[in-house]
Parts: sequence; structure tokens; C-alpha cells
Amino acid sequence: MSLFPQEALNPGVRKREVFGWAMYDFANSGYTTVVITAVFAAYFVSGVAQKAPWATFAWTLALSISHAIVMITMPSIGAYADLRAAKKRVLAIITVACVLCTAALAWAQPGGVALAMVLIVLSNVFYTYGESLTAAFLPELARPESLGKVSGWGWSFGYFGGMLTLGLCLAYVIQAQGQKIPASQFVPVTMLITAVMYGAASLATFWLLTERAKPNPQALRESGFAASLHQLQRTASQARRYKDFVWLMACAVFYQGGIAVAIALAAIYAESVIGFKPQETMVLIFVLNLAAAAGAFAWGYLQDRVGHKLALGTTLVGWAAVCIIASVSTTKGEFWIASTIAGLCMGSSQSAGRALAGMFAPPKQLAEFYGLWTFALRIASIIGPLSYGAITWVTGGNQRLAIMSTAGLFVIGLALLVRVNVERGRQAALAAP
Repeated sequence: MSLFPQEALNPGVRKREVFGWAMYDFANSGYTTVVITAVFAAYFVSGVAQKAPWATFAWTLALSISHAIVMITMPSIGAYADLRAAKKRVLAIITVACVLCTAALAWAQPGGVALAMVLIVLSNVFYTYGESLTAAFLPELARPESLGKVSGWGWSFGYFGGMLTLGLCLAYVIQAQGQKIPASQFVPVTMLITAVMYGAASLATFWLLTERAKPNPQALRESGFAASLHQLQRTASQARRYKDFVWLMACAVFYQGGIAVAIALAAIYAESVIGFKPQETMVLIFVLNLAAAAGAFAWGYLQDRVGHKLALGTTLVGWAAVCIIASVSTTKGEFWIASTIAGLCMGSSQSAGRALAGMFAPPKQLAEFYGLWTFALRIASIIGPLSYGAITWVTGGNQRLAIMSTAGLFVIGLALLVRVNVERGRQAALAAP
């Protein structure tokens, strides 16, 4: 039995096209791994902001601003891409923008907080646009009963891309530190490495991936965004028809808020609370990505067997345990245990959520519904890290209390997931006009 069966794909879809689609996950994972998680986050707090009391809050504020921008704009961009059959074209534009903004982070030097925050906002906005548009291709490629495993292929392959980029950066950092080069000089080089890897790997996506959607005549009669806003209004007026998708989005607001904390603050917590050195943190994140790749791949097959809802709920229990273990960890070994569990839950929970959203998306409105899905994720990415940063600031730097409180987000997400009826939500999607 093949690990990558052709039967998992829709008629007319070739495996090489799925490889091209997965290459975008491979390309953009370096951005989150190096910039948001492993390198620039800790450098922003200790180097750019020079360990000011408000440094962690400033980092989470920059991320929250970027998420707010995406939250407001992504649904319209998704509807525009659907109506104009322009997912691939829009994806190409925002990829170039993200690569340029990531490279520009090399200019962020100690004391340059404003510049660093602006570039983080812009690069993260464009990164998130790309993540949403790429997800919208998933239901075009995979059969409904195989959404989990195909989503898992992309997520797991993506983590290998993050590991490759991080590995190249780690090799350079070890060499630079051996030559006594300060972080203010070697961190900018890692930003350039990340930008080059992002741009180069994404070329495979634009070469191999096909735009299957057809333009809607309405989009050709109206200006693009006028048509997209009208489409969003129609979808909003029919929200009761898609109540399971709405419950899933509410669930995602909370559990993805907790995941956003792990992504944005893992390196800061490891170095500030547990005492990891920068190179140790990079090794930690590398192993976390390895565990996440394994979790996403294996869980993709499991969720198609046991159901997306049960698969997602199980990972949320795991995430709550991670927060509790991390909050009481006093040694690096204990934190390694929490991080390994987090890695396994990371890939599986994100893959399961993306697949379940695909189940509830009407075939003619894929980018729009993934835009709405992204809307929920961006609310989550504001609530999670910003509340963590605020608790840390108010309590005089008590990050243990902040990470313990994050467990509550996963518990609330689990309670909301109970309200989701997968079969009812799928039938509503198929019955959409």
C-alpha cells in the first residue's frame, strides 16, 4: 500500500501537482521557524529592544497588529481570488512582498524597535495571506475523505522546509559565534538566508500548481473588490446555514490562540525562564519541527480513519498538558519533554483544523471560506500572544503564570469543538448555491 495513494486525489490531479502545492508549505515554514519562533523573536527582546521591561509586550503587539490587518482584509482577498479565479496570481504577488520584507529585517539593529516592528507587521501580514491562499487549493486537490492525509502531507513536508532553513541558519550561527561575531551581525544574515530559501522553494509551487477555478461572470462585470464584498455579504446573510463552520471558527479562536503563543514565544520562554542559550534554542526548535512533521504526517492518516473532530480534540488535550508541564519545568530536560509533546501536537492540530475547514467550505467558495478561517486564526493570534505579553508585563515578568493561563485557551477550544457536527457541516457545504 502506497503512503501517497493516487486514490486520495481528485480526478485529473497528478502527484507532482500536490508536490508543488506542498512546496509552498516547505517554502514558508522557514519564515515562522526562524523569524517568528527561533531566532528573531529572542533577538528582538534581547538585542533590538535591549531587554526593556516592555520588550515581550512590544513583540506580541507587533504580531497582533499584523493579525488584525489580516483579519480585516483576508476574507475580501479570498472572495476576490475566488470570483476572479486568481488564487495563484495573488499568491505570487504576496510571496514576493513577504520575501522582500523578510530580507529587510536584516536592517533591524539594536535600538531600532520601530523599524523592526514595522517589518515584522508587514512580513507577517504577507506570510499569512500566503498561508490562507495555499490552504484554499487543498479541496481542489484532495477527495473529501482524504483531506486529512493530504493536508498532513503538506504540513509535514513544510516542517522539513523549516528544519532545512533553520539548519542552515544554525550552521552559520555556530560558525559566527566561534569567530566571536555578535548577534547584531549574525542575526541579519539569518534573515537573508530565510528570505532566499522562501523565494527559491516557492518557485516549484508556481511551476507545478494549477489554478482550476473559473472566473465568475459577476466579477467581470463589477470591480473585483466590489464583487468580493457583495459575495461576503451573501455568505454572512447565510451564516445560519453554515453554523458548524461558525462553531469551528469559534473553537479555532481559542485553541489557535494557544498555538500562537507556542510559535511566537517558545524561544523567549526557553531563554528567559529555562536558561537556554541561542544555539540550544535553535536545536530545540529544530527537534520540535521534526516532531511536528511526524505528528502531521501520521495524524493525517489517523484523522481520516477516526474522524477530524476526534483527532483535533485529542491534540487539544495534549496542548493543555504541554502548557502545564512547561509552567512547572525547572530544568532543560523537563522543558524538552514539554517541547516534544508540543511538536507532536503542533503539526497534527494545524493539519486537522485545515482539513476540517475544507470539509465545511462550499466548492465554489474555497478561498472565501479559508479567508474566513484565517479571520478566526488571526483573532486567535491576537488573543493568545497579546494576553501572554500583558500577563508577563503586569506580573513583572512572570512567564510561568502566563504559560499556565494559556492552558485555559485549549480547554475552551475543546468545549466549543463539542458543538461541531461534521456530517451536518459537510452537507451544508455541498448544498450551497
